[in-house]
Amino acid sequence: MTETNLYKLAENYCQLEHDASYKEYIQKLCNEKDEKQLEALVKKPLTFGTAGLRAEMGPGFSRMNGLTVIQASQGLCTYLLEVDPEVKTKGVVIGHDHRHHSESFARLAAAIFLSKGIRVIFYHKNVCTPLVPFTVYQCGTSCGIMVTASHNPKQYNGYKVYWSNACQIIPPTDKGIADKIKENQIPWLWDENMVDNKDYANLVVDPYDEMVNKYKECIAGLARHKEDNQNTKLKFCYTAMHGVGLPFARNSFEAFGFKPFIEVEQQVNPDPDFSTVEFPNPEEGKGVLDLSIAKANETGATVILANDPDADRLAIAEKQRDGTWFSFNGNQIGVLIGSYMWENFKDSGEKIAMINSTVSTKMLEKIAKVENFYFEETLTGFKWLGNKAIELRKKGYTVPFAFEEAIGFMCGEFINDKDGISALAILSELAAQLDKKDMKIYEYLESLYKKYGYFMCNNYYFICNDQEVINAFFDNIRYGDVKEPSDDPNYEYKLKYPKEIGGKKIINIRDLTIDYDSSTPDHKALLPKSSQMITFRLDSNDCAITLRTSGTEPKIKYYIELSGESREIAERELKVVFEGMIEALNTRKYNLK
Repeated sequence: MTETNLYKLAENYCQLEHDASYKEYIQKLCNEKDEKQLEALVKKPLTFGTAGLRAEMGPGFSRMNGLTVIQASQGLCTYLLEVDPEVKTKGVVIGHDHRHHSESFARLAAAIFLSKGIRVIFYHKNVCTPLVPFTVYQCGTSCGIMVTASHNPKQYNGYKVYWSNACQIIPPTDKGIADKIKENQIPWLWDENMVDNKDYANLVVDPYDEMVNKYKECIAGLARHKEDNQNTKLKFCYTAMHGVGLPFARNSFEAFGFKPFIEVEQQVNPDPDFSTVEFPNPEEGKGVLDLSIAKANETGATVILANDPDADRLAIAEKQRDGTWFSFNGNQIGVLIGSYMWENFKDSGEKIAMINSTVSTKMLEKIAKVENFYFEETLTGFKWLGNKAIELRKKGYTVPFAFEEAIGFMCGEFINDKDGISALAILSELAAQLDKKDMKIYEYLESLYKKYGYFMCNNYYFICNDQEVINAFFDNIRYGDVKEPSDDPNYEYKLKYPKEIGGKKIINIRDLTIDYDSSTPDHKALLPKSSQMITFRLDSNDCAITLRTSGTEPKIKYYIELSGESREIAERELKVVFEGMIEALNTRKYNLK
């Protein structure tokens, strides 16, 4: 970009921005000719995708701020007016968490829709993310917006969109909205108070108490052993990770008949600075659960329940008989809940189906084969899992459970997104049932391994901030060191995937980036095309390796899983395959660590 164009962009931003401090900061960068920082802030506008928007807050087209929220809302509003003739009466739902500027962003978004005569269901109080798709479903609105950055650090915020089916949006809806955002860059208005203006009272409703009670009732419908829950001697310890989950978690526990859980005082109330943790993500395991473990040890609690800040995810840990704590990963929790849901639904006479994402454990698929219920996998993300659940229900299936390994669980059929609040209650009921048999959750998991196979995972990531390096890495896997023209018109270059990894033959390759699957007759993938994502299946131990890019972070994620007759055998094989992956895929060549 030329120097002139960069400064024109900065000038354009300052003309559109209302925040005096933001304008002043950009003007200061222009005066100091700090082109590196200007490029970072104004050169590349935020990209609206299936996850909506998510970025650090601050000045510029590349950051979450009032202007970028208004622009996104104007694009979404324009798109809705074109595709949904009933949008004005059906309306939209808008919720927000407790992060810095979240309420302000939600109010600015509401004003955009109100200005076009569109009804707005607006939550003035902080809400958990699952309440927004739940409200879309209950009220039949055209869409829902949740202002949150989930488990990201404090400097982030986001803008998440749900469609009329109460699912996160999927292509081509995201592109349709993104195109309208580009066409509506100049703010129609900038008003945080319109949602409280008496002139618009007939268009604004806040059904907080009604929806929270309905949500609680739906969760209560999942309980199977309320009397046992009331009488359990188990003690549970809860952390909201400085987020908004506490009132909803309390309701969920009460709905299942449990006595109140023990609260980690330092973390259960909303704190936008996340004072006790650098990364408020319970998926990180024991490190972020230190305060919870201390509180549990102090009070005699043996099960820790942890929601992420917007409460759409759940992590758990359990005190073992030797006094140590075991933190369960997302795959293990998914298998535990999936198995329990099967026990609850297997005698219902209904056609049961369960779903997980392609990078999640294959153990649920194995359970489905053994127990004879239907299973499908989808691309990563609840936008795919939720839509697949809807599709299966239309075919006559009951879908009581879906999950992904990133501690996201969908329980029941009243919500089409991950929900850490309902999952919390179900997992607690399972723990209470096991305690009646003097059995730990971990011991129950071991019994499932013995029955279905020891499925062991190594899921982590390489950090890479350079998109060109990421593309080169994946191209090297596909095309080798030298790209040669392909004889097949479907592919630009000749495919040269590795033949083996860790001494084990590769028997299937699925590359969703180029729509390739070696296992299908026409070599076309059954799943939709994706950003960078390659899966290898090896010829032993149900072994699968998936590499993919992250939609929100500068990471190349890898997922390795295999099964064995014992934990020791599976762990030993896992180490061999991991080292083989590092060697076969040339990770060192690209300085991936």
